[in-house]
Amino acid sequence: MLHDAILIIDFGSQVTQLIARRVRETGIYCEIHPYQSADVAFSKLKPKGVIFSGGPDSVTREGSPRAPQAVFDAGVPILAICYGQQTLATQLGGRVEGGHAAEFGRADVEILKASPLFDGLWEVGKRYPVWMSHGDRVTVLPAGFEVVGTSENAPFAIAVDEKRRYYTTMFHPEVVHTPDGGKLLANFVHGVCGLKSDWTMSAYRAEMIAKIKAQVGSERVICGLSGGVDSSVAAVLIHEAIGDQLTCIYVDHGLMRQGESEQVVGMFRDHYHIPLVHVDASEVFLSELEGVSDPETKRKIIGRLFIETFEAEVRKLAADGKGAPTFLAQGTLYPDVIESVSFSGGPSVTIKSHHNVGGLPERMNMKLVEPLRELFKDEVRALGRELGLPEAFIGRHPFPGPGLAIRCPGGITRDKLDILRKADAIYLDEIRKAGLYDVIWQAFAVLLPVQTVGVMGDYRTYDYVLALRAVTSVDGMTADFYPYDMPFLGRTATRIINEVRGVNRVVYDVTSKPPGTIEWE
Repeated sequence: MLHDAILIIDFGSQVTQLIARRVRETGIYCEIHPYQSADVAFSKLKPKGVIFSGGPDSVTREGSPRAPQAVFDAGVPILAICYGQQTLATQLGGRVEGGHAAEFGRADVEILKASPLFDGLWEVGKRYPVWMSHGDRVTVLPAGFEVVGTSENAPFAIAVDEKRRYYTTMFHPEVVHTPDGGKLLANFVHGVCGLKSDWTMSAYRAEMIAKIKAQVGSERVICGLSGGVDSSVAAVLIHEAIGDQLTCIYVDHGLMRQGESEQVVGMFRDHYHIPLVHVDASEVFLSELEGVSDPETKRKIIGRLFIETFEAEVRKLAADGKGAPTFLAQGTLYPDVIESVSFSGGPSVTIKSHHNVGGLPERMNMKLVEPLRELFKDEVRALGRELGLPEAFIGRHPFPGPGLAIRCPGGITRDKLDILRKADAIYLDEIRKAGLYDVIWQAFAVLLPVQTVGVMGDYRTYDYVLALRAVTSVDGMTADFYPYDMPFLGRTATRIINEVRGVNRVVYDVTSKPPGTIEWE
């Protein structure tokens, strides 16, 4: 099925992905392409509308980014945002200048005239909050344009050419700080472009199953399960398409949370009846990690051992008489695909490797099956619900590939990992009891390489310090600590100290990202 689509031309804004997410939330399919390849993408996608993103450059600079002429020649509606407004104005005969008062942060836009862009939303004569981030400004509009909204430092805050269906804003409708921004984008794709909402996870599921069948044929596929949402959703979707041609390999490195391996294996084997090879390699991993304290060395050891273990299992499968697997499934997501293209025009950077299968396709000469590569994380969760995965699994907090190894700074021992597992389980239990699990982006315990003196009963103790971490975030790029109330922290600390032998002190990490990271290593 061909979907009506929107093309988003990326001029380098840090929030271009937000435009795509807002458009998809309206039920419309869209793709992001950098301005350098936008002409090819436009020809291939045949969009019913185009959105120009913002960007860090100045259109006054010689050689600065421009939109392809084909977009203007095609007569499709255009919404141009910030830098997008400026390049559109320049390319159509207007003028942009620097040196005027800039606008960064909140501003109010006064509506001067009605427009389909804010039909049913904004009224003439009233003012509405928006988010600005610009230094240059349009000083002369191209022929055919008129101002329909203005702000203190952006006289042409909203300028439109209704006849050609060109709509431009100096503010950013895609960010949360423009409260009505999502509705403005919905007005553009539905009202102006006339598109219908046909981008659903139900439709995606059916289309992707057909694509997987066509791609794979009768060949075998292997999938490296990490226990995370992405690889799990990919595995269930592929299994629905090709059944027992898929074999999942779950390498248990001994660094998972309490009961996690049992949960993953049980769900795939018993509930979904997906062929699964469960490799308990914990002895190999923990023996090599024993006493290793450098975080990067830990990661390298875990990555190398994973690949070696995975390869060994694939060789076993290849020798079982059913034919060697020719496809490797990965849970690559759309942000990974976007990031694989260099905006500056230099060579493409490598797509971020899935933390459990990095380097495998090249080493094993396998073809890739990536059924999630068109989806954002929230869409993967929606697809997981469509496929019937349990909510408790779909909504799980992110968990790092190296597992508890990086939540145990300093040297790793089996005893330390056992202490950490027990403490982490209690912490998450208290979070769930308080109804906070779905409010928090990520929460976990960290066992510090520090021992302190304590008193239990009449006895002196000399045990470990445990740090608790909880953050709120949208995408993990920035994060803030979660503001627990003190009774919660007190209750959790008391349980951990009472129930986990080896811990006599609990602290809470109140560092945001930046300057810190979410994980400790």
